[in-house]
Amino acid sequence: MNVGNLFPIGTVVTVKDANKSMMIIGVLPENDGKRYDYIAVLYPEGYLTEKQIYLFNHDDVVKVEYLGYMNAEYQVFRQDLEQIMKEVDAEKK
Repeated sequence: MNVGNLFPIGTVVTVKDANKSMMIIGVLPENDGKRYDYIAVLYPEGYLTEKQIYLFNHDDVVKVEYLGYMNAEYQVFRQDLEQIMKEVDAEKK
């Protein structure tokens, strides 16, 4: 996954095999040793319980319904994240 392609927080998407839209609330979460591209909650409900949090990858997105906010601060975050992920991937080799 190219970090530069990650959707920003607040993006609302439709995901394969999902009955409802989801809003991205975080990027690159890990669960049971596996890294995902996104963590999301149902839209428009938002966070209700920890059992209603969804993990998925960029390839699972079939439609972007709303693109989240991106400003200069987000661009810096994305650049920093890209560097961090390169270092993490290099350590795994």
